[in-house]
Amino acid sequence: MAEGYVIGVDLGGTKLLAGAIDADLSVIHRTNRLVYGLNQDELVQMIADAVDEIRASVGEISAIGFGIPCTFDSRTGMAVQAVNVPLKDIAFGELMADRLNMPVVVDNDANCHTVCESRIGIAQGATDVALLTLGTGIGGGLLLNGQVYRGWIMGGAEMGHMVVEMNGRPCQGNCPNWGCLESVASGSALVREASLAVARQPDTALGHALEEGRELTGPLITELATAGDPVARGAIETIGSALGVGITNLVNIFNPQVVVIGGGVIAAGELLLAPAREVMLERALAPGKDVVRVEAARFGPEAGMIGAGLLARDVLDGKTTGAIENHPR
Repeated sequence: MAEGYVIGVDLGGTKLLAGAIDADLSVIHRTNRLVYGLNQDELVQMIADAVDEIRASVGEISAIGFGIPCTFDSRTGMAVQAVNVPLKDIAFGELMADRLNMPVVVDNDANCHTVCESRIGIAQGATDVALLTLGTGIGGGLLLNGQVYRGWIMGGAEMGHMVVEMNGRPCQGNCPNWGCLESVASGSALVREASLAVARQPDTALGHALEEGRELTGPLITELATAGDPVARGAIETIGSALGVGITNLVNIFNPQVVVIGGGVIAAGELLLAPAREVMLERALAPGKDVVRVEAARFGPEAGMIGAGLLARDVLDGKTTGAIENHPR
């Protein structure tokens, strides 16, 4: 493995997480920034600023990996469409390689999570893995026969946008679909469910917290659910059951050894996973449902950042990444 530092950057719909990673795969410097509400130019500038902050702290960087929540066209290297961030029809890797003057590799953010968890995380040693990242939206990654599956032109594995309710609610952001898994099992769905529930039952710990001026967020819901608040627990169980429908589809279609659940919402742990497993065991086909493991990501919300860094290190090592690689002109 090549020496030197690389940077991994994980961009989500709400925040950016970036870190410098050494040859031992240890994260030695981190930075995170809120990105919600930025336009495309502002977002690109913030990403560059975050990288510059890390470079100023640790010194020379050899390559950068980016995980961004977009569909790509590998024929052109373009980031074509993002549901929850303002990136559209932009040659993101080429732009960043020139702007930062170093080799860059760009992949879908959930693919980066998959790289991390399958190489050094909870799915290490497995050859067939399905991964869902639950944050503002839901990303998806697949490892099939030991290889990350990206689709013909890198537009595949968008499993957050599988339809689980034929006549369901409209999805969010730039998605034109209805009834997507993202609309019922993401962090945004969790906040919506909790808001509806607390309106019906305001005399609970969650209702009192909101009366005191606390913002209704996923972390607050998880905190109070863990402490036993029934409204918060109910909201998590509701999206956990919806998640179980999505996992059922993955088990039936791909027969994975492991289904990994990552992203910020997995902080709810077994409060989320237990109802998801229960639904999957009721609905999925044997023998797949009998042998699959449904697990929380070992590296939690840092998996995407670390996976992006692993792809950057692959570039240094001369390995084929399967992602979009750019070098400064």
